[in-house]
Amino acid sequence: MNNASPASTDCKPLRETYRDGLLNDTLPFWLNHSIDKEHGGFITSLDRDGSIVDTDKGVWQQGRFTWLLAELYNNVEQRPEWLEMALHGIRFIDDHCFDKSDGRMWFHLTREGTPIRKRRYAFSESFAAIAYGELAKATGKSEFADKAKATLQQFIEHNLDPQGVEPKFTDARPCRGIGFPMITINTVQELRESINLERADEWIDRSIDTIREFHIKEDIECVVETVGVNGELLDHFDGRTLNPGHAIEGAWFIMAEGKYRNDQSLIQLGCQMLDWMWQRGWDNEHGGMLYFTSVDENPVQEYWHDMKFWWPHNETIIATLMAFHLTGDTKYKDWHRQIHNWAYKHFADARDGEWFGYLRRDGTISNTLKGNLWKGPFHLPRMQLMCWQLLEKQESTKQEQP
Repeated sequence: MNNASPASTDCKPLRETYRDGLLNDTLPFWLNHSIDKEHGGFITSLDRDGSIVDTDKGVWQQGRFTWLLAELYNNVEQRPEWLEMALHGIRFIDDHCFDKSDGRMWFHLTREGTPIRKRRYAFSESFAAIAYGELAKATGKSEFADKAKATLQQFIEHNLDPQGVEPKFTDARPCRGIGFPMITINTVQELRESINLERADEWIDRSIDTIREFHIKEDIECVVETVGVNGELLDHFDGRTLNPGHAIEGAWFIMAEGKYRNDQSLIQLGCQMLDWMWQRGWDNEHGGMLYFTSVDENPVQEYWHDMKFWWPHNETIIATLMAFHLTGDTKYKDWHRQIHNWAYKHFADARDGEWFGYLRRDGTISNTLKGNLWKGPFHLPRMQLMCWQLLEKQESTKQEQP
């Protein structure tokens, strides 16, 4: 396998580490093990060696892998097999992932596509939207562009005004989370690029303003995950719990928007978010990013709070490299090397490829899963693709490399 350890990373440019890791390791792992040729779609609950642990299918992963394959076809190389597998994924989505009674998408299906569960929130729609968008670009078919717009609208409308679902909480303590505005930013960014989405900047502005107004707390230098409806801090477990990796993911979405618009204020905002949440998330004792921390000195309720999950490391690797690319500040170069080396040392599986998903705080493996309903071919390959592209741009402009 070609998953680079820190030692091998030192022997070749980082650009090649990300490129080769994506094309020769991560992508082949999923193409070799997750394609369901009998029932369609992708099986993502895989053990270390790619063997199937559970045949149920997560709808998030159907959309995410379809997006990845079409994204690679559009922006790396027009390999017929990538487009063929993206179309394989979208057929399963079309045939099985929508509830015909209300048009919303399911979250969890049997292998054959029988629905098991629908979530109260609508994030399946955001991942389907970007998949449709890339396939519209790849094939030139307007029907995919129409479906991209329709699923985006479903995502936005349901999150703003949920219909047909019982609320999870009473109205005793109304609150708002950062997830909807930050995922809106990235979904719309993707569709602006793939189908030239109308009103894209308007939706992105609204989402960034929401994050800035309600979730960014300059007085305590923090990005708060869950706040009251007016942005007030909630002195309870939910309100005190921070998710540094989530906030850092949102930070690079905003940095990317600043780059797109040549808007230094947005780049500065994203870097500020990264700075604060690096300080709150980096584990100074063992290294790596903690999953949950607290806004104050009180303990966190969730028992997995000090575990190390794969995806916050993927997002922090992107954010630190992007911040260095956009600002030239060597602090971000140092942070990028720090998070890269820790993650590749502990998550990467040199024997069977891809990354383990779940580590204990000290970096030892908690379990051998390579995928499940939550982990699939998305955060890691997206990180490898983006970092490869960023480093190629730096190299072409003779900018200093990490």
